[in-house]
Amino acid sequence: MTDSPAPAVPYPSRVAGLLAAGAAGDALGYAVEFDDDAAIRARLGADGVTDAAALLAATGLADLPVSDDTQMTLFVLDGLLEWIEWQNDGQAADPAACVWLACLRWHRTQTGVLPEGAPPAPDRWIDAHAELHARRAPGNACLSGLASPGMGLPGDPKNPDSKGCGTVMRSAPYGMVPGLEDHHVVSLARQGAVLTHGHPTAWTAAAAYALTVSAVLRGLGLPDAVAHARAWLDTVGADGAETAAALDAALAAAAQAPDDVGAPGTLPAALGEGWVAEEALGIAVYAALVGQARAADPTAALALALRIGANHRGDSDSTASLAGQLLGALHGMAVLGVDAGDAAEATAAVPAWIREREVLAEAVRRWVGATS
Repeated sequence: MTDSPAPAVPYPSRVAGLLAAGAAGDALGYAVEFDDDAAIRARLGADGVTDAAALLAATGLADLPVSDDTQMTLFVLDGLLEWIEWQNDGQAADPAACVWLACLRWHRTQTGVLPEGAPPAPDRWIDAHAELHARRAPGNACLSGLASPGMGLPGDPKNPDSKGCGTVMRSAPYGMVPGLEDHHVVSLARQGAVLTHGHPTAWTAAAAYALTVSAVLRGLGLPDAVAHARAWLDTVGADGAETAAALDAALAAAAQAPDDVGAPGTLPAALGEGWVAEEALGIAVYAALVGQARAADPTAALALALRIGANHRGDSDSTASLAGQLLGALHGMAVLGVDAGDAAEATAAVPAWIREREVLAEAVRRWVGATS
């Protein structure tokens, strides 16, 4: 399969593809997030998670819910959207503060109230979507970081020792803002990460992922986009060492993936389980690269990448979601078998088996409308 999409993929399709494929991976991975390899095989057979239809049949559900990964991604997206809307109206606004307020509103969906001492955070369109208020194993650092007084800052981050994957899992929107130079993408990702996680690896993994997304949306192929992020890591010294090592391991593993890649138990042990930021990034990159290299078309690439991301004993919703976002950004809605040229076509094609499809579609429409 070719590295770059051809012909050029329309921006609305890329945005919809990123969000929809990410949500698809999240939903598939969340179904087995707390299962080890043996439990996945016992529930779903030797092939484990294969596709939505098989998982729906096995679970008896009418649709599959997303987890806190997609919830937080959408709230971060809305925080950036509010900032962009202020800019479009000719008003100055602080993007980091907008994201913080959005994350505080997400925290309210999980706890019922804003954290004590938090500033007012008026409802926006996304808060009316009750389907995002379900509590689906939110990360402890995400909850505690947002609950503690004040806004986390690069010089005074929340949870200074935490490097859980809660930063990278919600970092795609920073790479989605059109026209930003790399240092701005990095700055946004870092400021977003320290709201909840303070370990250097937490923010460098989030920034590396956002840079990869940004590069893909600008038209780079996936290997080149990953290489771009990897080169940036060499510029941040010790802060980026663990993240750089994780990407190096992912690249090495992708070059020699086994024939039965995607089955439970086949994820290379060197990549870890995805519970920490650099491992989630590495597994997602491995899954996306292997899916892209092994498959004959975008839909097959996504299917394989999501199987790789979901069928392991670790943080499978995060890794499958991140892998899906990369291929959705690369190919647009073609990863879901749709030829979409504008936002209306793209949003109409968000799969019906994703429980939160309506809010995903609205997020695409609002984002494309504000950034085009």
